[in-house]
Amino acid sequence: MHDHSGLNHKHGTTTSKALLLALGITLSFAFVELVGGLVSGSLALVSDAGHMFTDVVALSLSVWASYIVLRLPNEKQTFGFVRVEILIALVNGIVLAATSFIIMYEAVQRIQNPVGIEAPLMLVVAVIGLIANIAGILILRGKAEDNLSVKGASLHIFGDMLSSIGVIIGAVLIYLFDLRIADPVISILISLVILYSAYKVIKQATYVLLEFAPGGLDRIKVGEEMKKVPGVLDVEDIHIWTLGSGVYAMSAHVLVADKPVSACSCIIKECEEMLRTKFKISHSTLQLEYQACGTEACPLVR
Repeated sequence: MHDHSGLNHKHGTTTSKALLLALGITLSFAFVELVGGLVSGSLALVSDAGHMFTDVVALSLSVWASYIVLRLPNEKQTFGFVRVEILIALVNGIVLAATSFIIMYEAVQRIQNPVGIEAPLMLVVAVIGLIANIAGILILRGKAEDNLSVKGASLHIFGDMLSSIGVIIGAVLIYLFDLRIADPVISILISLVILYSAYKVIKQATYVLLEFAPGGLDRIKVGEEMKKVPGVLDVEDIHIWTLGSGVYAMSAHVLVADKPVSACSCIIKECEEMLRTKFKISHSTLQLEYQACGTEACPLVR
């Protein structure tokens, strides 16, 4: 076991600052899009504003998670609070999916009852929203790869960027061809894309909470690499799971030749080092087992 609290604290602080900046930008332009959508009569623009407000909630939760995860382990939370970000990611995914269904419902209503739309204002506001979304994505770029909560928030913003692009296309079609149906149709298409992104986040978060083995780790390969460590005869009962984003844990039974326990400490240390460097498994619990001895040599065997 190794203490990564200092590294986690530095990484968490950097992530929190990025999330706060993205939150400020998203909140500001959500109000701009809401007012613009109401004035122009564009459902796509109002929907995009509503989606941006769900982004605000998602980013707020992610900011909270990035701070709470820095709390040190205690007697009740022996692994700390690394799972908080997974719960937040799950909530973000569910909210994202619910928002998509609401937008699609409103779009169907708009198809049945078309309304007049001020395309020029719709276009200007959508372009402003697009700029805000691109800024948010750039701010969180690189931090979403190893943090599921940030990934969920990034997908919110990415979905908003797609919405803004769709709104821009719809505004152009309405302005040039008076094709008012483009507004709700584009809203539905965007919602389907967002729904797929939400599904991926929910699936990944659920796998972590159900303690599935990390997708990139092969349990058999891990066992084979451990057998290459001098002194290890066999490895059995391997269990690998994810504690939090990029934090993997493992337990296993390690079979070694019959020798004093003090002589096995180097074997355990080498196994732990190999697991950390090759597979990024930072929390490992290895139980030593010895080759079975005869009844005469071991009075405990009956």
